[in-house]
Amino acid sequence: MFAKIDSIGLLGMNSFGVKVEIEASNGLPKFDIVGQADTVVRESRDRIKSAFRSSNIPFPEHSVTVNLAPADIRKTQSSFDLAISVALLVVSGFFQESATMGKAFIGEVSLGGEIREVNGVLPMVLYAKKAGIKEIFVPKKNAFEASVVEGITVYGVSNLKELLSHFVSSKIAPAKKYIPKEADYFDKLDFSDVKGQAGAKKALEIAACGGHNVIMIGSPGSGKSMLAKRLPTILPKMTFEESIEATNLYSVAGILNPDTPLVTRRPFRSPHHTISQAGLTGGGTIPRPGEISLAHNGLLFLDELAEFDRRTLEALRQPLEDGVVTISRAWGNITYPCSVMLVAAMNPCPCGYYGHPTRRCICSKSQVARYLSKISGPLIDRFDIHLEVAPVEYESISSSEKSETSAQIRERVFEAREIQNRRFNGTKITCNANITSDILHEVCPMTDEANTILKNVFEKLGLSARAYDKIVKIARTIADMDKSDVIQKAHIAQAVQYRSLDRKYWHQ
Repeated sequence: MFAKIDSIGLLGMNSFGVKVEIEASNGLPKFDIVGQADTVVRESRDRIKSAFRSSNIPFPEHSVTVNLAPADIRKTQSSFDLAISVALLVVSGFFQESATMGKAFIGEVSLGGEIREVNGVLPMVLYAKKAGIKEIFVPKKNAFEASVVEGITVYGVSNLKELLSHFVSSKIAPAKKYIPKEADYFDKLDFSDVKGQAGAKKALEIAACGGHNVIMIGSPGSGKSMLAKRLPTILPKMTFEESIEATNLYSVAGILNPDTPLVTRRPFRSPHHTISQAGLTGGGTIPRPGEISLAHNGLLFLDELAEFDRRTLEALRQPLEDGVVTISRAWGNITYPCSVMLVAAMNPCPCGYYGHPTRRCICSKSQVARYLSKISGPLIDRFDIHLEVAPVEYESISSSEKSETSAQIRERVFEAREIQNRRFNGTKITCNANITSDILHEVCPMTDEANTILKNVFEKLGLSARAYDKIVKIARTIADMDKSDVIQKAHIAQAVQYRSLDRKYWHQ
């Protein structure tokens, strides 16, 4: 007897259709799985046999061969267990293959017959919908996540007996659709908690308006981390498409909150400085997304930047430029998106007080130079805004006066982003930081005075082409905040101020 059952595979973020072909014939009982199945998939033979026995379901006493087609793509997941089990039920005569038409099956089978949750269900269900599949059976714990997708009926399965019963007698009720609630952006963290630092707040507002990368340098206790942790509260709300992209990554990584299976708040990831390169950019035997990908469409905060391993930081350079991470293995490549706002904070020296107005730095010049050299010039060049965070004055920190709230700042951010949305409508560009070089001069017109200032700065400071582009993009954002179509002299002058910090610390 021969049958075919639909399932779905996953490599990185890429889902692909899999036909579980089964052939059962007379002969000595055996159970083989072919089709470039790795160890996890081949071990499903033992899991499924035990599950059938535990569920009091007779296992076919035939020579059984299962092929996972297409055979030229590596299969690395336990999520094919359920489809293989359904195929075995069909060849055993419990129900006809026609009952499974237009349906797909995803899930891991335990020794006791329970259907265990698997990672990456959302991207697989999205693929199933595009492939024209009408119904999909997933582990019950994954059903809430799968129900996010419109246009496909989701069934949550608890065990093999329940699945068999669905096709023989009593039907399983479809999973209820998950309707996300409005994300609460105004959490306990708020910019009104930050005393003083008006200049730093303005710079972060500009960064939020244009999606620009920021590096903050300042002495300990100046408020760098406090400012960075409040930056997400002024970022624009995620679109549904951005939520799906972020949720796909969290699903693949297996870190989705089961109660809120759709990521509706912009991710904020803050890895410790001891993180490995694979942890930051992604990797492993079967590559998983790293922190930079888990921050996709959100913010990646690297505190104590100079304490990170230099090679780990250098691995960020290409992903920051391209917006994707490609991880290569002998059997193929996996690509994860990583369009992030990178915010970093660091001290100016080992003791932290180099350049402090009142406290004396105890580091030697060579110690300061060695500390700063941990951050390479090419990496510094990828930060749009360089910000020196000065110590907070007593008058500011002791004041009972409340400063602007995140809600007030975010209104201005919304207005600036709306201008950019209209400007880039119909393109893949989402904000000024992502303006491509081919349209830079078209969307960033400037007055003759502004062009003269930029020319003088470029020649005097010996800026790189990347630094030139970033100054123009920052000026474009400042002009948007002023509701000006043309970049003025004042906009360029302000943008240049945010690109001068590397001259103070890295070119002594």
